[in-house]
Amino acid sequence: MPLFGHFKKNEDELTLEAKVENIPQVLAFIDERLEKADCALKSQMQIDVAVDEIFSNISKYAYEPGSGKATVRIHIDGNTRMCSIAFIDRGIQYNPTTHQDPDITLDADHRDIGGLGIYLVKRTMDGWEYTYEDGRNIQVIHKSLDA
Repeated sequence: MPLFGHFKKNEDELTLEAKVENIPQVLAFIDERLEKADCALKSQMQIDVAVDEIFSNISKYAYEPGSGKATVRIHIDGNTRMCSIAFIDRGIQYNPTTHQDPDITLDADHRDIGGLGIYLVKRTMDGWEYTYEDGRNIQVIHKSLDA
């Protein structure tokens, strides 16, 4: 079964150009649904950071040097109080979940640039999955609504 099999197509879905300037629209779309589900503020803030990071990375790197669309789908399970958010793009194949974590024991002057956002997503979400199928990158993050 595809990672986003429990998502209903066109329900709780937003498709737009993968551009950094569209992040506020993506966050508003997600936050509206999280607030309706009475999501804990801590969980919502962590989800927002993860959504910002993932959509930003898609915007900057998926279609380089061109541009393309990205779809964001959200599913909230009222019984388990879990939120799942899928990010789907047709850009360059890339699995961020296998990205090597930065050495956070080094001070900033001795650490490679980049990778902290992916590290934060890994550390704050309850799950993060990736697959590439039918020419699409599909990332799904999972987070409890109850911090």
